[in-house]
Amino acid sequence: MSAEIKVPTLGESVTTATVAKWLKQPGDSVSADDPVAELETDKVSVEVPAPQAGVLGPLLVPEGAEVEVGTVLSTVEAGTGKPAAPVAKPAPAPAAGVQAQPLSTGPVARPATPASDVAAQGAAHAPFPAAQKIMTEQGVSATQVGAGSGKDGRITKGDVQAFLAQPRAATHTAAPRPPRQDDPREERVKMTRLRRTIARRLKDAQNTAALLTTFNEVDMSAVKAMRAEYKDAFAKKHNGAKLGFMSIFSRAVIAALQEFPAINAEIDGDDVIYREFVNLGIAVGGPNGLVVPVIRDADQKSFAEIESAIAGFGKKAREGTLKIDELSGGTFSITNGGIYGSLMSTPIINAPQSAILGMHSIQDRPVAVDGQVVIRPMMYIALTYDHRIVDGKEAVSFLVRVKQNVEDPRRLLLQV
Repeated sequence: MSAEIKVPTLGESVTTATVAKWLKQPGDSVSADDPVAELETDKVSVEVPAPQAGVLGPLLVPEGAEVEVGTVLSTVEAGTGKPAAPVAKPAPAPAAGVQAQPLSTGPVARPATPASDVAAQGAAHAPFPAAQKIMTEQGVSATQVGAGSGKDGRITKGDVQAFLAQPRAATHTAAPRPPRQDDPREERVKMTRLRRTIARRLKDAQNTAALLTTFNEVDMSAVKAMRAEYKDAFAKKHNGAKLGFMSIFSRAVIAALQEFPAINAEIDGDDVIYREFVNLGIAVGGPNGLVVPVIRDADQKSFAEIESAIAGFGKKAREGTLKIDELSGGTFSITNGGIYGSLMSTPIINAPQSAILGMHSIQDRPVAVDGQVVIRPMMYIALTYDHRIVDGKEAVSFLVRVKQNVEDPRRLLLQV
C-alpha cells in the first residue's frame, strides 16, 4: 500500500513553495513523520514528513522547482523494496540571463510526467495561478514579465511582484544589459526564495511608504543597575529566564504605543486601522536571513513571558523551525543591531506596519549631567516611521517616551 507525499497547507495567503532540498532519496527507508523534503516559502522553511513508514518512491519534483499546495512530491511504499533510480538534479547555474533547467546526467528511470507538467512544458513562461491573478488585476502580460524563476521558466508570484516594483519608464526604455561575464574566482549562487522575498519587501516598503527616521540616545545606567541587582532573583523566580534589555525595551515600547496609537496602526487603502492590542515583532537572525517572529498580545505579557518568548524564537530561528503563523500579524517591530556591533542605523519598517524601533550598541561616552561631565553607558535608538500616518511630533514624542521609560524603569511600574 502506498501513500502520497503532498505539499501541505502553508499558511494564510501562501500558495506556493520551492523544493529547497530532498532529505531522503528514492529507496531510503523512512519512518512515519520522518522529514523527507524541505520546502522554502516566502517566510520560512517547512519540512514535509513521511505519511507512513516504508520505502521512499521516485522523486516527482526536483530541487529548485516551485510547487503549489497539494502537489504530489513522492510516495511511500509500505514494506521494503528495491531502491528507485535517483532523481535528476538541477544543473549548476548558467551565465547571467540564462534560465537554469534540470538536466539528466545519463539514462535513468523516470516517473511518468504529470499532465500538469506536460501542459507547462508546452507553454513556456506560463504563470502560476497566484501570479496570473496579480497579472490580470494589474493588466500585465506574460511577455512583459518574461522568463520566470519557476520550473520550466514558469512565472511565479514573486516574479510578477518584482516586475511591478520596477519603475515603468525604466522597464520600457532602458537598454538591455549585456550578460555579465563571471570571473573564474567568483561563485554564482541563486538567491533563496526567502532572501528574494526579504529583498522585495524591503524595496516595496521604500517605494510605498514615506519613510523618515528620528534618533535619540538613552542612558542605560538605571537599567544596567537594576539588571545587576535582580538578574539572579529573576532567573530563580522564572525558571531560568534571563532578565535582558529586550524585555525592558519591549515594555517601554508597549507603554509608549498605548500613548501614541497611530504608531501601532496601519494604512488600509483610504482607511487607518487603529488597534487596542500590541503584537510585537522581534527581529532575529537565522541561517537563512533575518526574520521577525511576533509576540502576540505582548501588552498582556510580563517581563518574564516576553523574555521566554524571545529566547524561544531565537532558538527556533537558529534551528530553522519557526512556523508561518509565528511570523505574521505583527503591529510594531523592534530590531537590535547592537548585538552585531552597530552604533547607529536607520531600520526599514516591516510593511504594512507603520514604524520600527532600532536598538544599538551600548558605549561608555562622556555626557553632561547637572553641569558635570560624567561617563555613562549610552545607546542610540532610532525610530523609522511612515510619515503618511505618523506625524513628526508623534514620532519624536514616542521616542522620547521610550527613552524616559528605559532611563527610569519605575515609570513602567507606576504607568506614568
